[in-house]
Amino acid sequence: MAVSDEIKNALDNSDLLFTEPQVEEAIDKMADDITKDLADTNPVVFSVMNGGLVLTGKLVTKLGFPLEISYLHATRYRNQTNGRELEWRTYPQQSLKDRNVLIVDDIHDEGHTLAEIVKHCKAEGVASVKVAVLVEKLHDRKAIPGWLPDYIGLECEDRYIYGYGMDLKGYWRNAPGIYALKGM
Repeated sequence: MAVSDEIKNALDNSDLLFTEPQVEEAIDKMADDITKDLADTNPVVFSVMNGGLVLTGKLVTKLGFPLEISYLHATRYRNQTNGRELEWRTYPQQSLKDRNVLIVDDIHDEGHTLAEIVKHCKAEGVASVKVAVLVEKLHDRKAIPGWLPDYIGLECEDRYIYGYGMDLKGYWRNAPGIYALKGM
C-alpha cells in the first residue's frame, strides 16, 4: 500500500503551531507538576494508545520517582478524522483497586474517550485518578462541560492537529512539532 500524496505532503500543507522546543518545554513543566503531586503515591501510569505513546515515553523519563507503566487502548477515531462510538481494544491489565492512577493521552478535544476511561477507573475502585494531556483544544463542544485534565501541556485553537502522538489518518504521530492542516 502506497502512502497518499496528502500524507506525504502534509507538513508542507500545514501550519506549525508548536515547535519541538516549545513542546519539550511544556512536557518539562508537566513533569514538574506531576512530580509535586504524585511522587509519594506509587502511581501506575497508563498510556492511552496510540496517541499517548509519545507523550508517555517522554514524560515518564522525567519523573524521578518509582512508578509502574502500563497501557490501555480505547479509541473513537480508528485512523479517521471524525470520532465515533468508543471502542475498548485493551482494558487495563492490572488491578486498579486502591491505586493512584495517572492517565496520559495526547489531546483533550471533546473528551469522550477520557471521560469513559476515568469512569472505568473509578468503577474499578482507584484511590485517585489524574489525567495528563499534551494539548487542550479550545472550543465549547466538551463531553463534560467545565471539566479539564489535571495536567495540560499546551492549548490550541479548534483545528485538526497532528504530531507528537496525534495522528493524521494514522500517520505523522512522529512529526517534530505540532501541526494544523491548513483549511481545517
